Amino acid sequence: MTIRLLIVDDDPLVRAGLTFMLGGAEDIEIVGEVADGSGVDRLAGELRPDVVLMDIRMPRVDGLTATETLRARPDAPEVIVLTTFHADEQVLRALRAGAAGFVLKDTPPAEIVAAVRRVAQGDPVLSPAVTRQLMAQVSGGAAGCGDRAARARERVALLADREREVAVAVGRGHSNAEISARLYLSVPTVKTHVSRVLAKLGLNNRVQIALLVHDAGLLDEADGDVG
Repeated sequence: MTIRLLIVDDDPLVRAGLTFMLGGAEDIEIVGEVADGSGVDRLAGELRPDVVLMDIRMPRVDGLTATETLRARPDAPEVIVLTTFHADEQVLRALRAGAAGFVLKDTPPAEIVAAVRRVAQGDPVLSPAVTRQLMAQVSGGAAGCGDRAARARERVALLADREREVAVAVGRGHSNAEISARLYLSVPTVKTHVSRVLAKLGLNNRVQIALLVHDAGLLDEADGDVG
């Protein structure tokens, strides 16, 4: 499968560098590039990219706003946030909006190519452990966000017991195969539960599951239960 990629960055040198490094991959086709988030929604409709590499800081419409707009589309492409910071509030907000992960701008080319391939297959490009570290560094963890924690617990309460167990396991970074072994379920059954969790809670990907169970305070509770 050829992965259709759209590059969004206000720095022409960065766009040129990304085009050069990604254009050499046989399975990636760069269908367009744009210097500002204001043109992303229109281009996504015209070019139908599978993946968007999105700069988080742009002068007019930033990557956060553009990500929120894109992920609201019925045919939403996957979004990878480009940033120069390991821990950044805007990156966390982009993940909450449905971005599949983030990569640093100084990431080696081969790793960026691998990241594009992973999100095109529906996998996040950062582990839940990194997500949790990011949340702790930026927001001080769920303890300082009582309202968000309460809302998260209300949403998690919608899940059946097994769905909740699977969601917590996803939040702790386990693969479908690992969840299968730990919860004595078949891998297809695990996939079904993950799909139901996403549908019930209106989430886009496994990163958002990790964020939600973190906000609900379930990962600490689960330390002795799963894994």
